Amino acid sequence: MTRSNLVGGEMLNWSDLHPGDARGAAGGAAATALLAATLQPEDSVLIAGPHAAELVTTVAGQVTSVDLLVRSAPDAEELAEQLAETKGEVYCGSVDRFAVDEQSGGTNDRYDVIVALDGLDRLVGPDTARFPWAEALGRLLGRLAPGGRLLLGAENSFGFQRLVQPDITAALPRDEDWGREIGDRAPSGLKPLTTALQAAGVADAGPAADAGTVGDAGTVGHAGTVGHAGTVRAYAVFPSLIQADVALSDVHGFAAVVAARAVASRNDGPVLMDPYRLVLDAAAAGLGLELAPSWYFVIGADAPAVLPEGSVPGGDGVLLEEHLLMALRADDQAELRRIIPGYVAWLGTGGNGSPDNVILDGSSYRLFGEPQELDVVEHLARFARRALESGSRQPWPAAADPHTLTARLAAMAGITVPEQDFTPDEVIRPRGSAEQLATVARLADELAHASARAILFEGTVSGIRRSLPYRVGHGVLNPARVIRRRLKRVLRKVRR
Repeated sequence: MTRSNLVGGEMLNWSDLHPGDARGAAGGAAATALLAATLQPEDSVLIAGPHAAELVTTVAGQVTSVDLLVRSAPDAEELAEQLAETKGEVYCGSVDRFAVDEQSGGTNDRYDVIVALDGLDRLVGPDTARFPWAEALGRLLGRLAPGGRLLLGAENSFGFQRLVQPDITAALPRDEDWGREIGDRAPSGLKPLTTALQAAGVADAGPAADAGTVGDAGTVGHAGTVGHAGTVRAYAVFPSLIQADVALSDVHGFAAVVAARAVASRNDGPVLMDPYRLVLDAAAAGLGLELAPSWYFVIGADAPAVLPEGSVPGGDGVLLEEHLLMALRADDQAELRRIIPGYVAWLGTGGNGSPDNVILDGSSYRLFGEPQELDVVEHLARFARRALESGSRQPWPAAADPHTLTARLAAMAGITVPEQDFTPDEVIRPRGSAEQLATVARLADELAHASARAILFEGTVSGIRRSLPYRVGHGVLNPARVIRRRLKRVLRKVRR
């Protein structure tokens, strides 16, 4: 690979591989798995936009030739050095200049595969005053060979990340926040993106290309000018394009759990809503794909439904934690007393997973993920803590701390949890602000009901004391009490 070639619009004092206050380059396990599934050894590939150096070297080892188009001059020099033995070129500049300058020679006319997993927004620099997203897409499509494949990424401006964590830096100008027209950015939402792909001739119009079909089957439609017989498959990417841990064409069932874990791992600080529960609830409502933080569009190529393959367990069943939480919310103590002993018995046979890591299928249990080296009480304690963090309703008002709730659950399986040394009760706050407010409202309502019952009881007792039978009985028994107390004092003196 030669040194970087300048095509115009390059950024000399800027790096997308090693950013300051900007976001990093696209990468992750899902991106690597996607490339492994779609690239062929004889392919000529163009990687357009910021991609992690590990991703670029992986592609270089899989195909015949690879060209790079990056806007950062330092990144271009670094990548050219790393790929010195690779067949291909590194071009530094904006995609609008690249498409024009190639007519004078020096670049491949067509590519079998174009990889733009970071999206199209960072294919130009501040020297490009206006370059609409649709035009950038058209430029890339124009560089594809007949039957070529395009791997495209796009961010969701109204995804889970916006509902979970407010962007407090949105009002602070960053180095990359130079003036850009609104049309230069990707369309907001899955349906507008699908419409833009249709307008570019990538997907056929009609029911098969409707965004609702994307959510159901992960397929946009049959490819038009790109892949002669391929399809356009949409993936929900979690937790982001720059850290694509998993990409799912269908966000339901166990896939929703995998997505929820990915989003929760990215948001471990204060949040507006519990990210884990938010993703699961949205997936249950059929909105998992539409609210994903970002998407991959695989155009003209076949790819697995899950990336990386095997990251979502197969088979039937339900996550044990979800089943137990539902029983807690419904105050179904009979179901709890049926499930907990069976789960504890499974742990005794060598099972090693907490309820959030175990699948319940009828009366059988199997592990979901990596085993956890905990004893039985510690597994139950983990569930108790997660239940309190979720803000889930507890059927036992006294079980408001993790130790008490753990002891109550363990007692259902005949296990006695020893009393802990005297320490102030540990307070577990719900994970998100919304769950905290809901918990406060629920506790206030319970306190109001308890206060009303206390007032009613106090009024009942007061009425009894004012009744004639009570006064007669009190008048009869009171002298007897006085005599009894005096006799006790006399007996004490005699014994002395």
